[in-house]
Amino acid sequence: MNTTDHTVQAIHAPNQFVESNGRRLAYRSIGTGKPIVLCTRFRGNMDVWDPGFLDALAAQGFRVITFDYSGLGLSTGERNYSPVALAKDAKDLIDALDLHDVVISGWSLGGLAAQVVVALYPERISHAVLIGCAPPGPNVKPAEQLFYDTARIPDYSFEEEVILFFEPRSQASRAAARRSVDRIAQRTENRSVPVPVDWAVAYLGDKPKSPLFPADSVLQVLKTTTIPILHVGGDHDIIFPIENWYALNQELPTVQLLTYPRAGHGPQHEHPEATAVHIAAFVRTT
Repeated sequence: MNTTDHTVQAIHAPNQFVESNGRRLAYRSIGTGKPIVLCTRFRGNMDVWDPGFLDALAAQGFRVITFDYSGLGLSTGERNYSPVALAKDAKDLIDALDLHDVVISGWSLGGLAAQVVVALYPERISHAVLIGCAPPGPNVKPAEQLFYDTARIPDYSFEEEVILFFEPRSQASRAAARRSVDRIAQRTENRSVPVPVDWAVAYLGDKPKSPLFPADSVLQVLKTTTIPILHVGGDHDIIFPIENWYALNQELPTVQLLTYPRAGHGPQHEHPEATAVHIAAFVRTT
């Protein structure tokens, strides 16, 4: 079965809830096996993940868990886009579900949160898989203004989805974008609640920052950790350029880099099955 064409589990996964530290965290879980916990992107909730990617991970033997951050989507509590606060959400969910030997993963802003989990809460973590995000510390290449101008638009059209997450100059990437958007649209019931746009863009700001992830303490952990880390990126990521990871070659002893050509900020949506296979191979062999 081609999971990217015939998604089954993710679009029907029920919303579930756990109580932790005075708030309710909403999550979904599909598959069985080694747990992988996915921290979502800027303006993301459980519904922005491509079900083709989630089902492909489940087909590789993972228990795939997505969730809404505190105060966003279907979760209660105080909303806070600080990567430290988002990492605490992931940590509390892992503890509440009593998960062990976890692959912590995150896309974009969620990838920053996943790095903080590695730095602050490594006890239950076996691997980290980062998708389309920045390393901590100084940048060699800044973000593009185009991201800041596009990410603040209230309702993304298809063209804006292509700009933000794919490679507009590639017809193959555009075709992949259409397939991904159509798969995401298959879930029509029991959806999560959109993130408030005004609140989110106030956190984002209106122009590129340097560094993109000012967390020197996290960078020092990445230089000494024994946890294997995989970063999956596109060669034209307009918010978190892949060049910033390659600049740290030979400084991060456990980091592997997978870069898709003619791809953007959402490589796992452009190449859902291939990315799931790469992640599974990484986890099995490191």
